[in-house]
Amino acid sequence: MLIGVDIGGTFTDLVVSVDGHLKIHKLLSTPANPAEAMLAGLAAITPGGLAALERVSHGSTVATNAILERKGAKTALITTKGFRDVLFIGRQHRPNLYALHPQLPPPLIPRDWCYEVPERLDHQGNTLTSLDMAALDRVIDAIAAEGIESVAVCFLYSYINAAHEQAVKQRLIERGVLAAWQIALSSDVLPEFREYERASTVALDAYVRPVMSRYLTTLEQQLTEGGKSVSLRIMKSDGGVMSAERARQQAVQTALSGPAAGVIGAYHIAKLAGYDHIITLDIGGTSTDVAICPGAPVRRPESEIDGLPLRIRLLDIETIGAGGGSIARLDAGGALRVGPESAGSTPGPICYGRGGTNITVSDANAVLSRLDPDHFLGGGMTLHLPEAQAAVNNLAGQMNLSSEAAAAGIIDIANVSIDRAVRRVSVARGYDPRHFTLMAFGGAGPLHACEVAERLQIPRVLIPRYPGVLCAFGLLVADVALDYSRSVLGVYNKASLSQMHTLLAEMITQAKTELTHEGIAEDDMIFRPTVDMRYQGQAYELSIPLLNVEQEPSSLADDFHAAHERTYGHALRGRAVEVVNLRLQAIGVVEKPVLIPETASDETADRALIGHKSSANGETMALYERDLLPIGAIFDGPALAFQFDSTVYVARGWRARVDGYRNLILEQS
Repeated sequence: MLIGVDIGGTFTDLVVSVDGHLKIHKLLSTPANPAEAMLAGLAAITPGGLAALERVSHGSTVATNAILERKGAKTALITTKGFRDVLFIGRQHRPNLYALHPQLPPPLIPRDWCYEVPERLDHQGNTLTSLDMAALDRVIDAIAAEGIESVAVCFLYSYINAAHEQAVKQRLIERGVLAAWQIALSSDVLPEFREYERASTVALDAYVRPVMSRYLTTLEQQLTEGGKSVSLRIMKSDGGVMSAERARQQAVQTALSGPAAGVIGAYHIAKLAGYDHIITLDIGGTSTDVAICPGAPVRRPESEIDGLPLRIRLLDIETIGAGGGSIARLDAGGALRVGPESAGSTPGPICYGRGGTNITVSDANAVLSRLDPDHFLGGGMTLHLPEAQAAVNNLAGQMNLSSEAAAAGIIDIANVSIDRAVRRVSVARGYDPRHFTLMAFGGAGPLHACEVAERLQIPRVLIPRYPGVLCAFGLLVADVALDYSRSVLGVYNKASLSQMHTLLAEMITQAKTELTHEGIAEDDMIFRPTVDMRYQGQAYELSIPLLNVEQEPSSLADDFHAAHERTYGHALRGRAVEVVNLRLQAIGVVEKPVLIPETASDETADRALIGHKSSANGETMALYERDLLPIGAIFDGPALAFQFDSTVYVARGWRARVDGYRNLILEQS
């Protein structure tokens, strides 16, 4: 039995796969203890109890929350003498160019816990100054006295020669101050040049390791029943998964993993349905996440979290504070604002009846009759419409508008924010959204999909069979993914290509060993090398697939020129090209649910029609029970299709069709 569990800010979603058959469950999250809702959901949905579990894939925000809330471990930094302030100096970037007093986020590690020891390597990794062990022992004494829980080690040029960093780790272990997993080395976490980004990333990793370790240890203990061990895998920011054991040692890889599972699940289903160029629209209770997949999910080499550089491979996802729980309010000038603040699951929107007092996007949808009081969560949760209506009436009075106009304004503002996010991942990257299919999911995605698609002239919307739990489904189909990198730093020619060949062979050998440890058979291993390249004189680089390590240098250089022209609109084919980093993504293909398309029947959508109702603007909407819609059925909007995990709103002028996988394909009629 395989289970995917996604813990969101408002709901916790579960998908179970038993012999290819899917079963879903959804319940309110428990922010104080995220595992509480997960375990309650597992108990409710798992036939035979927890002992029947084989594999649990889990999306966690533990690392993310620890960083954002500054609730990580007491962490120290050990670095080369003279570089104690590397985290404080940074790159001197100004995020707000015209701010007279820019407010930059403080580093995770205070200066008092940043230590330096005499040691120095040159740019080729040769020793200029040996590691001063006596000075190191004094630093370790100070660390022990401070009760430090984890240590980040970042020496100059350690990405070429890791000997000094390894010596520090060994000495900390010998002294009994910390265990091996509590020590993060930059040569392990990010063996690449750029000192500040490397120091920031290893500091983030050390900061969240103890928090993640405590969470995973407790969770594994609770998942074990009758002495049976359950395979627990954790979602990474790049859309892959890794074992809980590895997540303890690479906790930073989970820092931006929240929306990644949705993109993986969306692309898997869309490709089965025949659409491999999609824009994903994941609207949850707290936020909206959008991404573009022009034939495959797109990854980028770095990001930041709370203003701190994080150089890891991750899916290219744009996140905004516009979800079902986003709060609507009037600002000081009387303008209507929506988000980014959210009512979350506690107390939640007013219509949830859990004590919420702030108007949210969900309340606006309820007032506009797009959420039905008797069909929310499959009828398992009754919405309190009168309270939401009264609150929206009060807001409308302040705006001198009708209640319906005020609610529609809330939805419009949320949709404008979503529109801008979609443009940032499509138009701003050179893609025309009119050539893509909008894949809408999340609890609220199907409510906004038609209007967002209209704004962007996207011709088609695909709503999966289980849109409200697609992130949990994505966890089921996500493959194990391990990432490796080595700095090369040299002009691209036959010599550097030979060097990459040697490095790649070493990386593949290491990857095979570690994938085997993850439980992957050799026949299920896939290796995807890429090379970071740039023109001489450029500060940043592009990642180019290395299709054949034996290829002629001119071939890979031509690929780089083409990629540069596609990205920036020009290429400098007469300029020398440099190789910066060699990367390897090692994939372990996992067992996935087998989805088999069904054959269309002669039945019509009338079989699923359960009634009609008038909307707030006087339209008559048809009401359908989505699970009863037969394959091949077609119906026109305005209409609502109810299901346990979401509600689909088909706007006027749109037509819905049920495909063989029970997806809803919406197109303008």
